[in-house]
Amino acid sequence: MSSSSNKQPALGRGLGALLQNSETDITSVNGATVGSIAMLSISSIEANPFNPRVHFEKDALDELSKSIQIHGIVQPLTVRKLGRDKYQLISGERRFRAAQLSGLQEVPAYIRIANDQTMLEMALVENIQRENLNAIEVALSYERLLEECNLTQEQLSDKVAKSRSNIANHIRLLKLPAEIQVGVRDNLISMGHARALLALPSSDAQITLFNEIIEENLSVRAIEILVKSNLEKTTKKSSVKSLGLNPSQKVFKEFFGDRLSAKVSIQKAENGSGKLSVHFSSESDLNRIIELLKH
Repeated sequence: MSSSSNKQPALGRGLGALLQNSETDITSVNGATVGSIAMLSISSIEANPFNPRVHFEKDALDELSKSIQIHGIVQPLTVRKLGRDKYQLISGERRFRAAQLSGLQEVPAYIRIANDQTMLEMALVENIQRENLNAIEVALSYERLLEECNLTQEQLSDKVAKSRSNIANHIRLLKLPAEIQVGVRDNLISMGHARALLALPSSDAQITLFNEIIEENLSVRAIEILVKSNLEKTTKKSSVKSLGLNPSQKVFKEFFGDRLSAKVSIQKAENGSGKLSVHFSSESDLNRIIELLKH
């Protein structure tokens, strides 16, 4: 027998692994056994409050809705049972929303029993493994898995098959001002741009350069150069920052200024170095000061 009804649909690597845990599966729903697909009324399913993905593009949903009208839902949803004929999405909210738009009455779904924390972890892991998530959505998912599911970075790295540096680089994006995070989410700038902006010392500097990226369509390499230049200027400026003078230094400054009849300034750096400056107003004034210093 080679009836298509006997074929099991292909699952993504992450979701397939999650469904192998028999402890949270139920034996039968609507006559369907574990491992098969049950057709559920779309009105009996509610959205997942734990879904990290809150931003869905209307055009993409409309396109998927049209595809569903023609081909149906190819990849089943995954839901958990809340009660009699009541279910909650674990994953597949984009397909669920598109199915609602298409006017579909029933959707194919795998049904599981899971407590809230298990459900949250499953939804986050499944979403992270999707290729079309933006960097901010991935970062928020990582952060929630670490904080709400009490995972270590090493455990998270194993669950999502990503390096710890990848996880750390994403989470650091959440330190950027909200305006820039929205820019990453909406593809106004890339993750590479955002990572370069993180090196700047203040949110004001980050936002200023963020606006320049958009206005001038600057490359990541150009931003890295600008950031490096900005940091070098800041470091140089802080190294000659004028610190307070002690009483004896103030006396010396006044004496030296009176002796030369010129403005004298002393700049001290935090490491103890600094410079003594004698100001002059013209070439002849400089020559006058030189003559005085000779004696």
